[in-house]
Amino acid sequence: MIRVYRFGWAGLPVALAAGLVLSGCGTPGAPLPPSLNLPECVTDLAATRTGDQVSLTWTMPQKNTDKLLLKGSLPVRVCRSTCGAAGDACGAASVTCGAVGSELFLAPGTEGAFTETLPAALSSGTPRAVAYFVELRNRNGRSAGLSNAAVALAGEAPAPVTGLVAQVRKDGVVVRWTPESGTDAIRLHRKLLTPEHTAMPKSQQGLQAALPEPEEQSLLVEAGEQAGHAPDRALDKEIHFGQVYEYRAQRVARVTVEGRALELAGPLSAPVRVEVLDVFPPDVPTGLAAVATAAGAGTEASIDLSWQPGTEADLAGYAVYRREGDGGWQRISPAEPLIAPAFRDGHVQPGHTYRYAVSAIDQGGHESVRSAEAEETAPNP
Repeated sequence: MIRVYRFGWAGLPVALAAGLVLSGCGTPGAPLPPSLNLPECVTDLAATRTGDQVSLTWTMPQKNTDKLLLKGSLPVRVCRSTCGAAGDACGAASVTCGAVGSELFLAPGTEGAFTETLPAALSSGTPRAVAYFVELRNRNGRSAGLSNAAVALAGEAPAPVTGLVAQVRKDGVVVRWTPESGTDAIRLHRKLLTPEHTAMPKSQQGLQAALPEPEEQSLLVEAGEQAGHAPDRALDKEIHFGQVYEYRAQRVARVTVEGRALELAGPLSAPVRVEVLDVFPPDVPTGLAAVATAAGAGTEASIDLSWQPGTEADLAGYAVYRREGDGGWQRISPAEPLIAPAFRDGHVQPGHTYRYAVSAIDQGGHESVRSAEAEETAPNP
């Protein structure tokens, strides 16, 4: 169909001009449907089970489905389904979801949290999946639909970890616990109790600066390859001397339910606290070599020493010792530790043979034992 317009007033189509005259400037057009003010759905719901408790976390939306900012607290309903693990689409109508706990009221944009102690029927028996959802409503009680599904495992949790102890070693903290038969892995939770001291002052950092560390970390200790062999200790190397840590542990069973790999974690153990004090001397220097230089015009004979540099974070430097024949060791380096792994001994007698050894010193003044000896003879002129 072809529509023909006849142009008239001010070059506008006659139909359009007439419309402008009839409606007038500012006259409202067709009415818009009223906004339901439904909040957007939660899409980041997550569930974690520890022992017989399931903890949920999520982020409250800031806008409604019309992309307008929400105002005031929103009613939140938490629900659980034993058969809705696959219903992770917002507003999944096919999921039968039973309410858990009392209704919450949370402000838009805040972080939501909820913890449920599982009833006896869900905290016993074989592992099986349960799905949690949160449902937001508007002020008129109209539902915005269900969130994504957060899946956790029901069933009997692994036994608690007992006998947890921690011991400081030079290479880290050894954490031990009472062994039990089974193949469950162990998850260690470490909390830094002195976060304000994570970075050492520059004057105390030694040759290598200490890096900041997160306040909380976890370490998964796998079970042994042999069937029935459970781990009973772990070495935590990611610690810093001068800090105070708290360790807790829980057993973790891995279960595959409907093709999905899930974890079932037991209760957290009683905490054990350890202050990691550096009472250990540095490693003994290695690779000591001695090379003699003959006296020249205006110069005296000397013996140059070098060795491999240390790598410890709190290393302050080195001390050099010398002896002649069966005599005692004498420190020939300055009172302050040497920074560089090298030293020139300019106080030698031509034709004399000397033995040298080097030790390492840390910021706390702890000194290692002396290194393997290096022997050299000062040349005659």
